[in-house]
Amino acid sequence: MPVSLTNPGRRAFITSLGAAMVSLPGSSLFASDTDEDLIAILNDPHIGEKQPAASPIPAHLKGTVDWLLAQPHRPAAVLINGDLALKDGQAGDYRLFASLIRPLRDAGVPVHLTMGNHDDREVFYGVMNAGKPAQPVVAAKHVTVVQARRANFFLLDSLMKTMIAPGELGSEQIAWLAKALDAHADKPAVIVAHHNPRLGGDPLHFPGGLTDSEPLWDLLAPRRHVKAYVHGHIHHRSLAKHADIHIANTPATSYVAKPEISTTGWTMVRLRGDGMTLTTHTHRADHAWNLAQDELAWRA
Repeated sequence: MPVSLTNPGRRAFITSLGAAMVSLPGSSLFASDTDEDLIAILNDPHIGEKQPAASPIPAHLKGTVDWLLAQPHRPAAVLINGDLALKDGQAGDYRLFASLIRPLRDAGVPVHLTMGNHDDREVFYGVMNAGKPAQPVVAAKHVTVVQARRANFFLLDSLMKTMIAPGELGSEQIAWLAKALDAHADKPAVIVAHHNPRLGGDPLHFPGGLTDSEPLWDLLAPRRHVKAYVHGHIHHRSLAKHADIHIANTPATSYVAKPEISTTGWTMVRLRGDGMTLTTHTHRADHAWNLAQDELAWRA
């Protein structure tokens, strides 16, 4: 059964993070200030328990949450794409992270999380009060399908091992993805995972990317309803393509890896019938990335 996240209580909100499928409600159930074709993507918050509230990393996440809630039209969903914790997935990191995103949940905005290489899946489940799903669809992985009006978002778990830079989906998750994609071929599919693929994009970052990128693309390429792959991990912003599938590298929300070339921010996705528009927002109003837009047209 799909899980509705229109206005969940605390337990329902957290438990739904491990669900196999989440349907965003139809327009008749949306609050009047919700835009059902707008999705927010955040990456790499890297929240640490001992970070002072006014320090940049937690302040950037808090500022992003505040901005989202202050908009006249809120997104239909917020996707936070991995590296939720600062370094190695400590319990205190997740407690602070949960407190920072709680205003979104309190406002009834659906929030969906993925795992990155600085996360610890077991600690994450324990702190978020859900534990492992009773019957996980993929063993030892945290996966979700988010069904929006104009596209389905397949949120994958690319955490191979905490504090090991490269990521891996694994054969079981790839097999599950094939079945899930075939079962939801009625809309464009957008794949979301923390790690960058080791194809397309910038070869400089391939060593730290997804080790099973080729079998993944062997699965994605012939399924023509798969249109895009969205990732973080690199703490940068760029676009690429492989087999005519868009690869969108979206910026980190809280942690700047190289201040001389990058900054922090978030991405607003506007879904259209024939593609999507990515608008980058940065915490530095004078940065070249701020309000930059990329138009991604769906492959035929």
